[in-house]
Amino acid sequence: MSSLIIRVVCGLLFAALVLGVVARPPANLTQGLGMLLPGAFLLNFALRGTGRSRLPRKRAPAPSEPPSSGTAPP
Repeated sequence: MSSLIIRVVCGLLFAALVLGVVARPPANLTQGLGMLLPGAFLLNFALRGTGRSRLPRKRAPAPSEPPSSGTAPP
């Protein structure tokens, strides 16, 4: 639930950043590039989330091999 809230907040911050760029465009290229990096981070986090689970995954059991009789197959 908390990850959903964080993703919504990041989406809203990205939308506010885009609206700010549209309303008042940056004065030069350096300012535009400076706004692009945090915007990319916010958009990436809003779309993908953290990418990791809070709970550790259970390991899959090791595949059991059939017992060999000690002789080579024909």
